[in-house]
Amino acid sequence: MTMLRTGRSLAKFASAALCTLALSATSAFAADAVKLRISSPAVESDWHAKMLTVFKDELAKTAPGEFDVEIHLNASLFKQGTEPAAMQRGNLDMAMISAQDIAKQIPEWSVFTAGYLIRDPDHQKKVFNGEIGQKFYDMVADDMNIEILDVGYLGTRELNLATDKKVTTPDDLKGVKLRMPGSDAWLFLGNALGADATPLAFGEVYTGLQTGTIDGQDNPLPTVKAVKFYEVTNQIVLTDHLVDAIFLSMAKDTYDDLTEEQQKKVKDAAAVATAYNNKMRIADEKSLIDFFKGEGLKVYAPDVAAFRTKVQNAYLESDFAEDWPEGIVEQINAVK
Repeated sequence: MTMLRTGRSLAKFASAALCTLALSATSAFAADAVKLRISSPAVESDWHAKMLTVFKDELAKTAPGEFDVEIHLNASLFKQGTEPAAMQRGNLDMAMISAQDIAKQIPEWSVFTAGYLIRDPDHQKKVFNGEIGQKFYDMVADDMNIEILDVGYLGTRELNLATDKKVTTPDDLKGVKLRMPGSDAWLFLGNALGADATPLAFGEVYTGLQTGTIDGQDNPLPTVKAVKFYEVTNQIVLTDHLVDAIFLSMAKDTYDDLTEEQQKKVKDAAAVATAYNNKMRIADEKSLIDFFKGEGLKVYAPDVAAFRTKVQNAYLESDFAEDWPEGIVEQINAVK
């Protein structure tokens, strides 16, 4: 009987010891995981917010236990536009940044803020996944200390107006207060379209449309739906003026601290995430025109050729074009 109790005691002791060792190993494993904090102004329902979860899940699958990914949406960690500086200061690991964000520090990048340059999502991928894209990514790594992991399609930007006046040509936008993000590149584009560009934070746009602080805003159609701008607007004008991109990026100090294998896994996960975003966003755009019409909005195409001519001429005559690498527009146009 004594021997039986002794055996049971030893078994319990061994079991407890194994549990303790397992917990210790798990704690040590978790402590070694690379923390990646991602900040975005995107709302949870938007595709480029959902793609961050895809990125996180893909890393959990391909590099189990190696990364601890934290996703902060709704600009809850950093305000829109401040993410590049936060990554540069070492206060943030990852963010989705725009060409407009980059152009503030690297003027050559303003070419990608120009209207009517990138033709469609396929053209966008080919440009940024080729020699042109690598050249511009290297600029960001060298001059901003930020590593771009991949490009995602943010959508083709259209005009979304609270006004009732039909817009056929740029002249019809005269006097229209069009909300744009508060950078010189964005404001230039809004004015080039013929409107009075008005800077306003993204989180204030819905209320601004409600109160008349602004008359309209421009965004891809999925964003218009995701944040319900259609509730406070009357029409969508399909200008197709900018095929927009979002760049999933990482602070270069964070990236350089990773092993080569981890860097590959991070970039592979980013590719999976952006592919998901692109597929879902393109499908979404195709279905949204009928949705907005069903919500009572007028949806129509203006004289796009008139807009294209005005916008392109405005850029070519602007100071922005002086910063563009020689021949870059022709090189981008040649990508098929």
